[in-house]
Formats: sequence, C-alpha cells, structure tokens
Amino acid sequence: MNTAVHSTPPQSLTKHEGYRFNSLDGLRAYAAIGIVLLHVLSNIAVKPSSNYLTNGLIPFFADFVLLFMVVSGFSLCCGYYQRIKEGTIRPSEFYKKRYARILPFFALLCLVDLAVSPSLSSLCDVFANMTLCFGLLPPMAEIQVIGVGWFLGVVFLFYMLFPFFVFMLDNKRRGWFALAIALVFVFVSMIHFGNPGRKSMIFCAPFFIVGGMAYLYRDSLLNWGRKYKMLSCAVTILLTVCFFVFKKYIPGGMPYYIAELTIFSVWLVYAIGSVDKVLNNKVVKYLSSISMEIYLAHMVIFRVIEKVHLENYIGQPDLLYAVTSVLTLLGVICFAHVVKFYVLKYLTNVFTRVTA
Repeated sequence: MNTAVHSTPPQSLTKHEGYRFNSLDGLRAYAAIGIVLLHVLSNIAVKPSSNYLTNGLIPFFADFVLLFMVVSGFSLCCGYYQRIKEGTIRPSEFYKKRYARILPFFALLCLVDLAVSPSLSSLCDVFANMTLCFGLLPPMAEIQVIGVGWFLGVVFLFYMLFPFFVFMLDNKRRGWFALAIALVFVFVSMIHFGNPGRKSMIFCAPFFIVGGMAYLYRDSLLNWGRKYKMLSCAVTILLTVCFFVFKKYIPGGMPYYIAELTIFSVWLVYAIGSVDKVLNNKVVKYLSSISMEIYLAHMVIFRVIEKVHLENYIGQPDLLYAVTSVLTLLGVICFAHVVKFYVLKYLTNVFTRVTA
C-alpha cells in the first residue's frame, strides 16, 4: 500500500541524493497483494483445503499493514524529514498534500458505499472518514463504511504527529531512546491498560519509528547493500525462514510483537540497499503506485465477484479460492487504475476550470 505522498522538490519521497530506493516498491506491492489474498481467504464462502498456506502463511499477511507502517515511516522521512527539521515547508503545504493524495479516492469509495447501503449510521461513518481524523477516535470505535480504512486513520494520525516524530528522531541517539520508550509504552499498555491493538498509535508507533531510524542510517544501509549484495540477501532469507519456521513457538504479546518488528525491519533494511529484480521491476513499480487504492477497494471488488457465485461453477475449493483471488486482484487493479488515472484526474481538471 503506497501511503506516502510525493513532494514538490525533484526528489521523490523514496529518493535520496540522486538514488531512489526502488525496491520499496516491491515491499508495497507484495504487501498489498498479500492483504488481498488474506481477505479473500477470510471471506470466501467455500474455504480451501487446510494446509500451511491457508493456516499459517496467508493469515500472517494480515500483519502486512504493519509492514506498510515501517515503509511509510522511511518514505515520509525521505521527502519531509529534513524540510520539517529546517522549517523549509509550510504546514499548509504539507497537510494539503496529505489530503490531496488520500481523500479523493477514499471519499469516492465512501460515497459509493453510502449510496448502496444508506443509513444514519453509514452517514456518520462517512463523515468521520471524510475528515481523515478518525484515528483520533477510541480504538473500540468501529467504522463499517470501508472497514479496511482504519489503516488510513492510523497513517493520517502519523502525518498529524510527524513534526513531533521528527523531534523524536532529531539525531540517532535520541532516535534509539525514543524507540526504547515507545516499546516500553507498548509493553506497559499490554500488561496494564489492555492490549491497545493496531488501531492505536501507541501500538503502531514503534513501526513508524523503525522506518525513521532506517532513514537516519540510510547512507550506511545503502552502502552495505551495494557492497555486500549476496551476504545481505542470504542474511535476509535466513532470518525470514527462521521467523516463519519458529514463529509458532514465539509466545504471544510482547515477544511476538518484537519478532514481527524485527523481521519487517530486516526486510526494509534489505530493500534500502537492494536492486534485485524481485523487488525492483516495472510490474511492482506500477502496483506500488496504486497500492493504497488496491488496499482500500479490494473488498468492494470481492463483494461484486461474490455475487456471481463462482462456487456453482467451480467445485474444487482450492481452485475456487485461486480463481476468486486472481479475479479480485485483476478487478481491483483495473478499478484503481481507471479511477485514479482517469476519473479523478478528469474531475480534478473540471474542478480546476470551474474555480479558475
């Protein structure tokens, strides 16, 4: 999911001193695809056969939203950390770009949902969604209209707090201290205040901070990745395999939280210095450009496909799941592309002409 917004300078949000961190596109693209596979598995009427993929790997994809947070923390720093720190960007410019990137597509989905299922409750949900400030609601607040949009609430809250985030990461020493305090806060919340859950900024803050810490060490990480390509790849693969092999033995709560934070950090570190074709190619670059739209709209497309009742035509559950997943992915990619690059672009041009 591409939650960061491109800035006005020549450098993109994932570009630093002439080098663009293209492999971040791969992380966003694969994370978006993984979340689609998870939600299809969770909502499909006829479940596929029980195996490691359906019981272990795909359910794990739910936590790819946390990977998005790590990438978002790094990406936003690439575009705005130095500018916020030096005071060379006005708050108006910064926040207008946040709304301009997120709100049009999200608002369109909300209005479609409201039109399909009109009610006072839905209208209240749409109002909260339109502000993009619904991350300030208590974690127990449930918004039904575009339910997966809760992630935008957390990310936009991160945008709102970004100047404070820059203050916490003013230098590497302060950054490590901030990360330690944030982790202690998560632990205290788990044992004293009740598990805050991923809708809470307290729970999510360390993931954003880790992305910011990677930004502070970007030059070293980039040089490491370029100099030790094979070693970096081997270490990443080894740690990833170990995580998935042993994660069922990791106790829940803080130990598992730390394990996930670590493995997502490892993936980010590898992507910063990587130029391999798996994470860096035209396909993932394109999917990354619409990853936020894929994340927001995939359940809408799935519900449309669900109306066809493919189970009446495909009797094999595994094949049914595979076909439904592929159709959902293709459908949401087409929908996201048309809406983002044609519909919203056209509406923007019309609005510009009318208000000129």
